[in-house]
Amino acid sequence: MKHALLAGALASAILAAAAPARAADAICYNCPPEWADWGSMLKAIKADTGIDVPQDNKNSGQSLTQIIAEKASPVADVTYLGVTFGIKAKDAGVTQPYEPKGFAEIPAGLKDPEGHWFTIHSGTLGLFINKDALGKMPVPACWSDLLKPEYKGLVGYLDPTSAFVGYVGAVAVNGAMGGTLDDFKPGIAFFKKLQANQPIVPKQTSYARVLSGEIPILLDYDFNAYRARYSDMGNFQFVIPCEGTVVVPYVMSMVKGAPHPEAAKKVLDYVLSDKGQAMWAKAYLRPARAIELPKDVAARFLPAADYARAKPVDYARMEQAQKAFAEAYLNEVK
Repeated sequence: MKHALLAGALASAILAAAAPARAADAICYNCPPEWADWGSMLKAIKADTGIDVPQDNKNSGQSLTQIIAEKASPVADVTYLGVTFGIKAKDAGVTQPYEPKGFAEIPAGLKDPEGHWFTIHSGTLGLFINKDALGKMPVPACWSDLLKPEYKGLVGYLDPTSAFVGYVGAVAVNGAMGGTLDDFKPGIAFFKKLQANQPIVPKQTSYARVLSGEIPILLDYDFNAYRARYSDMGNFQFVIPCEGTVVVPYVMSMVKGAPHPEAAKKVLDYVLSDKGQAMWAKAYLRPARAIELPKDVAARFLPAADYARAKPVDYARMEQAQKAFAEAYLNEVK
């Protein structure tokens, strides 16, 4: 038995020594391959830095919950979050400051001054539509169109109490209906009415479900709709609703006590580098740094006149309002 145990220990040691690359790995929470083309980004990080970052399909809320639960013994090195969750993570004491190369070029308001979180790209919230799945139904032009009986069973939105994009959708709808970050009653009323149309409400990224036609209309970002249309070559369309919408940044943070801090820093440097920012642009995201969009990419976006209906909001106030909104949604809608 002793010999067998010793042999096993030696074998484990040999295997560990034979795989030094694993020591350089970095763990990212909420880096899903089907979202924002993280799949290509993770491959590029591996090819250019040698750092293997596994895919991770959590959403922002799930990632923050797990990082807090693991606070005493962190597993993640970095995390990707909607901006309000980035603010929450700093407040929870689970991030550490780091200013990647290019940090100074990120506009004020889109980064924590100390480097606890910083924008890597942004998206515009609207309607991601599978036109083939709609059949003869007209493409909705406004938020209010989604309440029409003919769209019953055709509309989806991510759970706004868990997924950040779901909460962004709620903020966008609420503002379009006349609400504010201090008054979510118009948005809550909209979602209550929408229940009559039996919406599909997943918790996770649902890109593939739109591609398949299972969800013909999804409240989602422009970059996913453009990717579906131009990269997956399907009959898809993005609509910025007539009543208006919001533009929202996505951020990254270094986890406090990251097990692989040097690898974590290299990953964060990469996503903000010229090459990393260009990759986000090719995935139809607005880069955080002022790099010029490739002409072929710029030509695929909706006209500037449509984007004029998309506005920024007070993201710190948006974060502060999130808990109260979630409680109201759970009490009145679900």
